[in-house]
Amino acid sequence: MIRFLLLFFLTSCAFGQGLLNNEEKAIAITSVDVIPMDKEEVLKDYTVVVRNGRIIDMGPAGQVKVPSGAQSIDGKGKYLVPGWAEMHAHVPQVDDLEPMKEVLMLYLVNGITNIRGMLGVPKHLELRDKIRSGEILGPHFITSGPSLSGQSVRSPERGVEMVYEQKKAGYDFMKMHPGLTKATFPGIAAASKETGIPMAGHVSFNVGVWAVIEAGYKTIDHMDGFVEAITPGIDTLTSQEAGVFGDKIAYRADRSKIPPLIEALRRNNVFVVPTQALGERWLSPYGPETYENDPELKYIDPKTRENWLQVKRNYVNNAAFNRAHSEAFIKLRRELVKACNDGGVKLLLGSDAPQYLNVPGFSIHRELKMLVDAGLTPYEALKTGTVNVAEFLGNKYSGAIRKGFDSDFVLLAGNPLEDITNTSKIEGVMIGTRYLNKNFITAELKKLEKK
Repeated sequence: MIRFLLLFFLTSCAFGQGLLNNEEKAIAITSVDVIPMDKEEVLKDYTVVVRNGRIIDMGPAGQVKVPSGAQSIDGKGKYLVPGWAEMHAHVPQVDDLEPMKEVLMLYLVNGITNIRGMLGVPKHLELRDKIRSGEILGPHFITSGPSLSGQSVRSPERGVEMVYEQKKAGYDFMKMHPGLTKATFPGIAAASKETGIPMAGHVSFNVGVWAVIEAGYKTIDHMDGFVEAITPGIDTLTSQEAGVFGDKIAYRADRSKIPPLIEALRRNNVFVVPTQALGERWLSPYGPETYENDPELKYIDPKTRENWLQVKRNYVNNAAFNRAHSEAFIKLRRELVKACNDGGVKLLLGSDAPQYLNVPGFSIHRELKMLVDAGLTPYEALKTGTVNVAEFLGNKYSGAIRKGFDSDFVLLAGNPLEDITNTSKIEGVMIGTRYLNKNFITAELKKLEKK
């Protein structure tokens, strides 16, 4: 009954209200320039027809027969691209779906059609099911369980138990956090292989990146452990002395060690989620005044906003802060991103939002810009959130715009291949059977502003 009422509501929405459902009727995006993403090209003046969550036809305008009764979206002068993924997302860890819905909407109106939650609670499993059924409007949701860390795993036996608990519960991934040891990690890795639930996330300092690569990590996030792996004398330092993601020791890194690291990642098919928007904004040498007027902060409650700015304030005002070392850290991170891309290591788009100065959805546009700043082309940056994600998930019908593929895409007012910042010029978002037009997006964002 709930699903029936939902569909009745959606199909009765007019374009003025901005949410259009194509469960029964086709939708045709006409005269649009398509960036399919499985190839670096622009297909000029195309018509794309979708129904029931799939692209049923596409081709040059005039050569595609639009089904009778189809609802039309004028794409003239606009660009159609696959929806992006936020592969290091966070959804509120509460027992209430309402605040989760707010975060989901921030992702969705920014063109994010897939998210991977990287710290889970049981309520996320219910949320995932309600998104799949259509009861809740949001991006496709990939779940991770409660983290395995030095706090939650106090013995080798407990680590193994957590793996089996999360597999039985139905989580898609296990989130790895710092604090695991050479005593607790091997059992977790063995149980991961036995159960088939993958490990992803942080690299514990006392385990090290080389060990987690060989153990079968599916993704390494934040490039955690990379700086430590290429810094001489790391075995004489503590985690605190190395800093966050190695920010205190990056100036000492030996760049001749980068190629072996990249080759190990490539050979073991480890995907990397750089989260540059986190690393560069939180750990940069710039003070809070650089970020406090960012327009997207109005979607964050004032207390959290002030906490974020205070974290930044504490970082640059700390007596141990060294501006030159911070600059060296940012420079090295960019080099590592470029080395991964050039060395055949697949990058995945992710920003760790909501997290310090990163607002859900908006931070992905900053992440894309930072990937380009690191030396990727706009096309290479866009791949990290589209075709690379499809390969990672093993979904051959996503990540590109082709006949038979999922109808998850974004309508843009500018060409992102020419200027990556055009990803923020969103005119509409298609997620499965539903199209969110500019009116809907504007109205939802207005509702989400925090006073």
